[in-house]
Amino acid sequence: MSTTKLAQAFPWLQSPIIINAPMSGFATSSLAIAVTRAGGLGYIGHPVSSRRPLPVPWIDPRVEFVAIDFLQPVEELIAQLHDFCAPVTHAYFTSYVHDDDFRVLKDKNVPLFCNFLDAVDAICPALQRVSLQTGGKYYGVHLGPVKVPLEESFPRYEDQGYNFYYNQEDYLREVQGRRRSWSYNIIRPNAINGYAPHANGMSEALTVAIYMLICRELGQPATFPGNEYFWNSIDDNSYAPSLADLTVWASTHDHCKDEVFNHVNGDMFVWKHMWQDVAAYFGVEAPAPNFEKASGQARTLSNEIDMVEWAKDKQEVWERVVQKYGGKVEAFGWGTWGFFNWATGKSWLTISSIHKARKMGWTRHDKTFDTWIETFRSFENAGVLPPHRALTGGTNRA
Repeated sequence: MSTTKLAQAFPWLQSPIIINAPMSGFATSSLAIAVTRAGGLGYIGHPVSSRRPLPVPWIDPRVEFVAIDFLQPVEELIAQLHDFCAPVTHAYFTSYVHDDDFRVLKDKNVPLFCNFLDAVDAICPALQRVSLQTGGKYYGVHLGPVKVPLEESFPRYEDQGYNFYYNQEDYLREVQGRRRSWSYNIIRPNAINGYAPHANGMSEALTVAIYMLICRELGQPATFPGNEYFWNSIDDNSYAPSLADLTVWASTHDHCKDEVFNHVNGDMFVWKHMWQDVAAYFGVEAPAPNFEKASGQARTLSNEIDMVEWAKDKQEVWERVVQKYGGKVEAFGWGTWGFFNWATGKSWLTISSIHKARKMGWTRHDKTFDTWIETFRSFENAGVLPPHRALTGGTNRA
């Protein structure tokens, strides 16, 4: 089975880093795989995942969900996972605990990974490959201007001890160097878009959808909340299904052993065009902003609209949207307003090169606008967002 068909056949792989997405695995005649999510591990063949119950049922008979807490002592993890993980050949760490204060990310994310790695290294005698998913923050894009496009070979910056990805990658290489019985991959996506069945720490597409639908309900234009520089700038994304494909591809090819790969969709977009195209999908006006507060280019964050402040009194409006057209009331609380302030308020480029993966045989391309529409439709099909036909006059639930 090709790597593309493999990820398509097992859709739970298609949201690999979305916080608290239901993670599990796939089983073939030669692979047994473990995949983590925030706070847990999903085991392929028998997935094992976080302390939270699954928000949707798994009907695949190959899948078993086991609640686990990777922040507990390693000895307890080993005892709980031993019976499940003995056959594992490939382990994928895609967990991430988000906080808008980047300084505290290290506190949970480093022990989360170290405990995971210690456990699978101890109880998986058949282990062949460990994949660690990190991200653009490895390059310091969250702090200020950096050299772009981002390349895997770039040296580390002086992080003052805050960049937890450095700790994770160093520990991965340290443990692998001691064991030398398995290899690794490190995958670094940029901003990830994809469906998740409940809240996560960085939900760009869902946040935009909620914002635009509320603006539509209020009869107001959907003003771009960022700054003038970023409105006119190029950007890129990582689509979750494509990211899953790349991860499977890298981890199942011998020539990719012990390699680091960036991931992006393979195209770029300009925010002023993307924003207006997305607004058209939701039937709301999005004229070019005047940028009275966030004009020009700055070297710090600058936003025309503070999304955190904007959202404070909008819960009731969202409830009206849901009453009229459908959707999930609690989805308003899934909006990541602080994260979106950063995502559109930075005044520097964060684009990534995928040349290395291309050179080594990775071929998938995705048009980013299409991936946003697919993500919206996934949320619509799941009942999180109103169905598009209701917004366009097909069905009004009022």
